[in-house]
Amino acid sequence: MPATFASDLNSAATALPHFWEHTVGSGHATLALRADWQAQLKRVRNELGMRHVRFHGLLSDDMGTLICQDDKLLYSFFNADQIFDFLLSIGMKPFVELSFMPWALSSGGQTVFHYRANVTAPKDYAQWSVLIRKLVKHWCDRYGLAEVRQWFFEVWNEPNLTAFGTGKQSDYFELYRCTVQAIKGIDGGLRVGGPATADNAWVDEFIAFCRGSGLAADFITTHHYPTDAFGKPGDDTVTELSDSTRSVLREEARAVRRQAGDLPVYYTEWCTSSNPRDAMHDEPYAAAFIVKTVLEANGLVQGYSYWTFSDIFEENYFPSVPFHGGFGLLNIHGVAKPAYRAYELLHGLGTEVLEVVGEHPTVDAWLVRGAGGGAVVLTNFALPRHSLAVETVHFTLRGAQSISRATIRRIDSEHGNAKARWEQMGEPEYLTAPQLTELDAASRLSLETQPISLQDGILSLEVVMPPLSVAVIELA
Repeated sequence: MPATFASDLNSAATALPHFWEHTVGSGHATLALRADWQAQLKRVRNELGMRHVRFHGLLSDDMGTLICQDDKLLYSFFNADQIFDFLLSIGMKPFVELSFMPWALSSGGQTVFHYRANVTAPKDYAQWSVLIRKLVKHWCDRYGLAEVRQWFFEVWNEPNLTAFGTGKQSDYFELYRCTVQAIKGIDGGLRVGGPATADNAWVDEFIAFCRGSGLAADFITTHHYPTDAFGKPGDDTVTELSDSTRSVLREEARAVRRQAGDLPVYYTEWCTSSNPRDAMHDEPYAAAFIVKTVLEANGLVQGYSYWTFSDIFEENYFPSVPFHGGFGLLNIHGVAKPAYRAYELLHGLGTEVLEVVGEHPTVDAWLVRGAGGGAVVLTNFALPRHSLAVETVHFTLRGAQSISRATIRRIDSEHGNAKARWEQMGEPEYLTAPQLTELDAASRLSLETQPISLQDGILSLEVVMPPLSVAVIELA
């Protein structure tokens, strides 16, 4: 089937707010005290435009937020302040995930992750409310109410999974009730939401609970991964993705959008798979998946937080292998993966998307208009074990009288693929400075001239798209 597409640069446009830059994920709160984590986040802010960051465990004992000593509750917000001071200093803000349970307030010993975060309900909800009130009031005093009103307070993480608690709605709803009442008791303009669920769950029920109980819900949060509904996520990513569909996340986001009504929707976790050690996270597959999925989510969500920005991540252990399939856009050394370069290309797009006519089983095309002209965005993508081949894409653009040149940047097996160069090096576990320099160079995208044909205001271009590839052709 020919990959033939057409558009008109002067046609009516749909807004393309850069919603994917609203928030980006991290792993564990204490990592935000590391210098390398901070350096990588600053780069993500400057190069990708990310505006908020979200992570687990702000209330856990390793942050010292609340501990019990000699039968006395001791509050210390110093470490949290250090993190938030840094975020504000680089022009970012927190998307505050209120988790997990301080051991002093815990009702049991259930934990998650290697750092043993307690995930039980509070044994005393009144004391939980005191903690939340003290903490949020402290931030309002420290940073000013006007600043904290711009933050987002999300209650817990994936409460529908037994890994993060009982998995019972009633338990989560009680925790949400106490939390939102504590925060709104400080100021009604502070933003609180949930249910922070895995797999798009509980949205209808959460909204009904809040409305029936007279509780505020300023926004909806949930998570999804293309592996969620298939088998056990993380066991066999290729098999799970083979059973999925190319645009499953778009269809799920549409359903949540309908459920949420007028409430803003923020996906506070999503990724190419839920497997924390998935080779595809490091490869061009992820770049093609990201560009396609993000652009398909336009108009459905207000935020779409990729999990995560860095392989400085330790839910299971802290790895030393440079490319181990971690969730991050950057590896542990700060080398950009193809996924990072995908966000770099997205960041450079304009804010209006125009209708494109044409369809193909594996190739997708968008035309994005910006102040300097336009950009044609192409992906050639299929899920594992689905047919995928090299495709020659023909794109015709009307209204192109002002266009005089075109350039192209690509992500594929030969472009922006640092992992391939690392494999050629023999996959060293520990890198030298010269090796890092070489990998950084391999990760970068080159800007090449794209041949075009222009006649009577009609521009034609032809692009060869390898499997699992992204191309952005900028027109000026």
